[in-house]
Amino acid sequence: MRSKIIIASKNPIKIKSTKLGFQRVFAHMDFEFEGVSVTSNVSDQPMTNRETLQGATNRATHAKIDFPNALYWVGIEGGIEKVGDEMMAFAWVVILSNDKTGKSRTGTFFLPQKVVDLINQGKELGEADDIVFGHSNSKQKNGAVGILTGNLIDRTQFYVEAMILALIPFLNKEIY
Repeated sequence: MRSKIIIASKNPIKIKSTKLGFQRVFAHMDFEFEGVSVTSNVSDQPMTNRETLQGATNRATHAKIDFPNALYWVGIEGGIEKVGDEMMAFAWVVILSNDKTGKSRTGTFFLPQKVVDLINQGKELGEADDIVFGHSNSKQKNGAVGILTGNLIDRTQFYVEAMILALIPFLNKEIY
């Protein structure tokens, strides 16, 4: 029987990164992955580390409530935070099971000033990226990290590492 994993997003990047992370960690298991729409109960563009973590937690929790017949529920939330005059970007991954929670944050990188200026005018990061770099719907493709690294690290890869780290408690049940 296939174990079900609910991803609290229909974004293809978030679904793919969840699949890749789980398949790497649990290569011996057979999973069924389903992306669902749930609310994050945070801003469309979370502006702090705390709000971003809350969004990922809320997504996973709402997915668990709305779709209870699964083994794991995954919330991924991308966010930004001002650091002095600069702005950093990152994402949180929260994974729930019936008895455990795993959490991890991606690496962090700083955004170019042109993107920061548009965010400060009220644009979301993905929209600002599209305007500055002439892309379309980049948040469902390679994202800011892919654009800025020349796709050396795309958005999927960016999330996979955090996915694997968030699975640590499920790999080490005896100590978590």
